[in-house]
Amino acid sequence: MDLDQLHTFLEIVRLKSFSKAAQTCYRTQPAISAQVRQLEQELNTSLFERLGTRIALTPAGKIFADYASQILDLRRRAQDTINELERVPRGELLIAANEATCIYVLPGVFSEYKKQFPNVQILVDRSYGARVVEAVADNLADFGITQLPVHEKRLEVAPIHSDEIKLLVPFGDPISTRKSVSCRDLVGKPLLLPQRGTTRTRLNVWLEPVESQIQISMELDSTEMMKRFVMAGLGYAFSAASHCQEEIKARKLAAVSLAPEPMMRRLGLIYRKDKALSKAALGFIRVILEHAGGGEPAHPAARMPRAVAGS
Repeated sequence: MDLDQLHTFLEIVRLKSFSKAAQTCYRTQPAISAQVRQLEQELNTSLFERLGTRIALTPAGKIFADYASQILDLRRRAQDTINELERVPRGELLIAANEATCIYVLPGVFSEYKKQFPNVQILVDRSYGARVVEAVADNLADFGITQLPVHEKRLEVAPIHSDEIKLLVPFGDPISTRKSVSCRDLVGKPLLLPQRGTTRTRLNVWLEPVESQIQISMELDSTEMMKRFVMAGLGYAFSAASHCQEEIKARKLAAVSLAPEPMMRRLGLIYRKDKALSKAALGFIRVILEHAGGGEPAHPAARMPRAVAGS
């Protein structure tokens, strides 16, 4: 049983004639008669009574006509809904990102996206580093925002944001007046380090020359906690410059570059290469490329997908 057979059957019912239905369906009368026989064989019942030159529905035919009409109506409604989805995208997008990225990088992106796609709901999965990559690779999230580089071959990577990781110290601290600090300048100082992630890995490498001499006071998993603890005089921390602009402007914190070279941080948008992208998803890519920039320009290396299935 297929939709074409149902359409033919309902045309016969509407016109009360096999020959007239053959004309509206652009088929021969034997062809539509064969379709009806196939339906009757599949349903194991007769659908029409032949009364000389006239036809009438059997009791089973009347029941089947009602259901056939409902099936074709559902098909039309499904197609209309899909067409409307392409015109006015709706649904959900699940974004995997860490808390700091959600607070300091994505609000403007989300705000602009909701203006352009008010019927699409944005869901956020708070994840860290490798978990963001895993969530997208395993198709548990539509998009992820994470530090680069990302080496997962199944994923498309688009640079979206760049800024500098700096040392955070209380405003007025002697170190705050310096242009940069080396790892040796922090020997004996209480350090507040992130518990995990790409930044922690890079800091470990930077601190390696004085590894046996450094004093790790706390390991924290929250940028907000680090800033609060630095302001309370509990130690020095490290943070992306974009995460502490308000406190620096309010003269509560100072940020100092790391030496001998600034430690730059690049964020990328990741999504599966083989995933069909809807207009809502394509719109998110476009909006984040346009509105997530910070620090050094990151956009020129990124581009929209050339060909998209399912859009």
